Amino acid sequence: MLDLFSYSNPTESDSFAPLASRLRPRTLVEFIGQEHIIGEGTLLRRAIEADRISSLIFYGPPGTGKTTLAEIIANHTKSHFAKLHAVMGGVKEIREIVEQAKERKVLFQQRTLLFIDEIHHFNKSQQDALLPYVESGLLILIGATTENPFFEVNAALLSRSMIFSLKELTIEDLYNILRMAIEDSVRGYGKLSIILDEDARNHIAHYADGDARRLLNALELAVSTTPVNEQGTIHITMNIAEESIQRRAVRYDKQGDQHYDTISAFIKSVRGSDPNAAVYWLARMIDAGENPKFIARRMVILASEDIGNADPQALQVAIAAFQAYEMMGMPEGRIPLAQAVTYLATAPKSNAAYKAINQALSDVRKLGYDLVPIHLRDASYKGAERLGHGEGYLYPHEYDQNYVEQSYLPDAMKGKKYYHPTSNGYESMIQEFIQNLSKKK
Repeated sequence: MLDLFSYSNPTESDSFAPLASRLRPRTLVEFIGQEHIIGEGTLLRRAIEADRISSLIFYGPPGTGKTTLAEIIANHTKSHFAKLHAVMGGVKEIREIVEQAKERKVLFQQRTLLFIDEIHHFNKSQQDALLPYVESGLLILIGATTENPFFEVNAALLSRSMIFSLKELTIEDLYNILRMAIEDSVRGYGKLSIILDEDARNHIAHYADGDARRLLNALELAVSTTPVNEQGTIHITMNIAEESIQRRAVRYDKQGDQHYDTISAFIKSVRGSDPNAAVYWLARMIDAGENPKFIARRMVILASEDIGNADPQALQVAIAAFQAYEMMGMPEGRIPLAQAVTYLATAPKSNAAYKAINQALSDVRKLGYDLVPIHLRDASYKGAERLGHGEGYLYPHEYDQNYVEQSYLPDAMKGKKYYHPTSNGYESMIQEFIQNLSKKK
């Protein structure tokens, strides 16, 4: 019997939904971004179009399309589509879905696709409860997570799933979504006359930081709080955009001079051992909407280029900060980034390894490839000994202090020295070690 109190016209009810919900893509054609996994001819797109989905894990930042892709799959598949939010459900709900899936398979020979949003909130026992049904094929699992699945999802589930990493939406993707929201007369603001100034558009897009939901929420607030002017137009200026999202526009263009000047100041402050300036420039970049992964990558490079073996731990600290950010995201991710920056800034410095590889590459490219000396060649494969490979090689572990003098360079390169350790930090011990070896020659 029809329940008049629970029924509403879908179109009418959609009009009360938030803009981000109304504009959620329903087909692959409407989907914007993630071309690397959903573009024409990609494996995932072909699987969705052919309704041949296997278990999937979608991993990426908020607002990049994980749930939307699941909904698109739901629209394409002939399988029954069940949805569960990991925060709201547990083992009891899984068992209910399993029992229904068994009945559906027997009665209708129909598969069941189970979408679990925020699957990282499931603990080990909850994930274990899924495993036998995923393994048997009773359930096709589609999991979505903002956390690194290799840390948060059971290895057994991962081994039975294809993992797709979604990226933050590009600035062009965000511009396209804004344009669609303003022009769509059914689900967006196409029936209104809206003028969005270019600087306001840029500010809203940069504020969104790759998150479509955040972008549309900001646009919705700007439109709903801006009165219609005498010309019957909603005119969103920079001032209105700043007021609507309660954040001033930082004069920083991620593609322009300010971008390069700021990252340059940051690197030079770390290289110059000034932790205060380094943290300040880090804060400037974070506040301006710079991609934290870009900052973290530069710190990994800097740890080898400017610190090197003066403090070998610096590289591990930089890599750990990168991984910690990927696990946490923002705003918490700023903390390991700041920890790494202050560590790198106060670490002893050396660019000896950086200069060594540059000089060696220069010689390789200028002088060409000389033959590997016969005593250094591989003697392990069949017939190598008959060719004399390895003949004359002195095995260091058979000598006092595991060292014996012999040449490891091609004949044309004998005597070349590329690595000149400094007397800074741990590298001073390396310098002493090399000097002691020289005395034995």
